Formats: sequence, C-alpha cells, structure tokens
Amino acid sequence: MKSPIPFLLVVLTLYGGMHLYVLLRLRKAFALGAAVTTVTAAVMVLFIFAPILVKVLENEGQKTVALATAFAGYTWMGFIFLLFSLLIAFDLVRWITLAAGVTPQFFTIHRAAILSLLLASILSAWGWYEARNVGVANITIETEKLSPGIDRFRIVQISDVHLGLMLGEERLEPIIRLIKEADPDLLVSTGDLVDGQMDSIAGSALLFREIEPPHGKLAVKGNHEFFAGVRISEAFHEKAGFRLLRGERESILDGAIVVAGVDDPAGKDISPLIMPRMFRHAGEEESILSAVEKEAFRILLKHQPTVETGLFDLQLSGHTHKGQIAPFNLVVRLFYRYTSGLHSLPGGGHLYVSRGAGTWGPPMRVLSPPEVVVIDLVNPDGVKSLNLTLEKR
Repeated sequence: MKSPIPFLLVVLTLYGGMHLYVLLRLRKAFALGAAVTTVTAAVMVLFIFAPILVKVLENEGQKTVALATAFAGYTWMGFIFLLFSLLIAFDLVRWITLAAGVTPQFFTIHRAAILSLLLASILSAWGWYEARNVGVANITIETEKLSPGIDRFRIVQISDVHLGLMLGEERLEPIIRLIKEADPDLLVSTGDLVDGQMDSIAGSALLFREIEPPHGKLAVKGNHEFFAGVRISEAFHEKAGFRLLRGERESILDGAIVVAGVDDPAGKDISPLIMPRMFRHAGEEESILSAVEKEAFRILLKHQPTVETGLFDLQLSGHTHKGQIAPFNLVVRLFYRYTSGLHSLPGGGHLYVSRGAGTWGPPMRVLSPPEVVVIDLVNPDGVKSLNLTLEKR
C-alpha cells in the first residue's frame, strides 16, 4: 500500500484544527488565564495523538493499557466533534443575527459555550446508548428470477462491524443473535468486519462459526481489512467460516442467484486522499458480471457505495456509517451520492447502503443507529398467492 503518512498528516491537521477552534472559543467564553489555557492545550494535544498511541500500545501487546487509552481517546474524539459542531452552529447564528442588525442576547459567546458543553455531553451519552442498540432493517425486493418453487430467498447483510480492540465479543453477541433470529439462507459481509489484531478478535470468529446458513457466508474486504493486515483479515474470515470474494463470483440455487464481490480500492495502492468518486476498479466489476446470464439474479458485494456498472440486480455496500455522528453525515454526502438505505438506480437494479452494525473511532452513534439488514428476495407470484390466502381468511 501507499505510505499512510500524507493521509495521517491531513487527519491530524484537521483534528488539531478542530481542537484549536474549541480552545479559542472556550478561552474567550470563560476568560481563561494563560495557565489554564496552557494546561487545557496540553491535554488536548495528548488526546489528538491518542489514536496513534493506541496503535503503538496494541502492537506492543499492551492490550489493557491500549484499551483504556482507546476508550478515553475515542470517546473524547466523539465529544470534541459534537462540541466543535455546536460551537460552529451557535457562532453562525450569532453572526447572521448581527449581520441582520439584531443583538443576540441569548447567543452570547458565554451562554453559547455553556449550552454547547451541556448538549455535547448529553449527545455523547446518547451516542453511547444508540451504538449499543442494534436494530433490524427489513427490505423486500420482488424478482421473477428465483428458481421455480422458491417463493423467498433471505439474505442477511452485515457491514462495518469493526471487530477489534474496542468492539469484541460482548458487543458482537447482540449482532449474532439478530442474525440467528433472521434465519438467513445466505449471510454476507460487505467489508470492515475486521479492524484489529487476531488475538483481539479470535473469540469473535467462533461466534460467527455458530451461524451456518444453507447457502453459506460470503464476504468482501473493506479498507480496514487492508489496514488491519491482509493475513489477519484472511485468517479471521477463514476461521469465521466466510468465503472471501476477491474479484470472484459464487453461484447459488443452480445459478438462479449469482453473487460477485470485489476488494476495496485500499488494496490496490489507491491513496485514501483520492476522492471516493474517483475510485475505480478498471472494469473489474463489469468483467465479472458480464459473463453471468441475465436470467440470474445478480448481486454485487462492494464495500464503498459507488456505482460503476448496471450489470447487477442488487448491489450491497456499506462504508459510510451514514456519518455515524451527526452532523458528519453532511460531510459524507460531499463524497458519496448514496449514503444509506435502499435506492432504485436509474439504469435499473437496486443499491442498499448499510449504516453498519458497529462503530469506528468514537464508540458512539448519533442519528445513525446501527443495523443488521434482512433482505427478502420474493417471487411476485408467491406474494400474490400469499395475499389471496390471507384475504380468504
């Protein structure tokens, strides 16, 4: 892969700039003295570099210290982002009202800072709760391509679980329970299942082993599978019972359903600094799907929700987390046209973008609840027969 240093420098600059803005606003709002400002700045610097420290500690085998540092550092990351966003919002309101010739008594710098700190704390607490309450999204797609006699084929999609230091067996168990309750014919993972060292996630692989759908478990690699390490991610998927599709396809129901999968561009030496809309697989998806009979229901597993071919009936993606913490969803929309939910595409076919079941970075979600996606492919004639039976009753 390309050197991560340029990307890391950009991230640290943006993250540091966020802290600087917050520090300056708080200093002005509460008239902080030089000593308090210096101490606050020093603490902020420690938190800015906490993610790097976590990785170093984890690589050195200091799991307990790494975990404590991760929870503190990443929780702070979520809190400071919310605080930054609120301070910006109040500043905008104040500037707009001042420009209109109105003196905003309620939105003084002091009051705005107090309210921002209070709201950021409340939203952070809510984000912790929301991240741990995984729901189910139920999708039904009618198709005449199912084999005769099969009225329904159920696919369960998981995405962006980010198993690793901060998300282990305890948080995985509710996700596993929802998958089992859905009783899928096929389980698919659309990337970023793995985000840590093997010794941190070995137990999670055994939980996935308990799930044995009739038509197996298929997966593709997301960007974090490559960040965690190719060997680590492949060993985990194998132990968990997933077949990785890396520019390959799998036939199901004697070819009535064909599932194709591609690697994330992170595995092709493409820098994360390149705009997502410029990520291309150089015709890989089209070459995989063009050989598939049109009579088959064609499913494409792809981590990032970019659409490059119209040769599928359903593309399943993730990656965006729907921003994970609002208002970051507005930033995500700058890079991706489709950020969550089911979309009917202009060229035909459907795209479903999962919000993901886990978290990356801050262990919280705000206005982006985690989900396990249950997709029912149904035969229209079977649905009609069922409806007629219900009407007769």
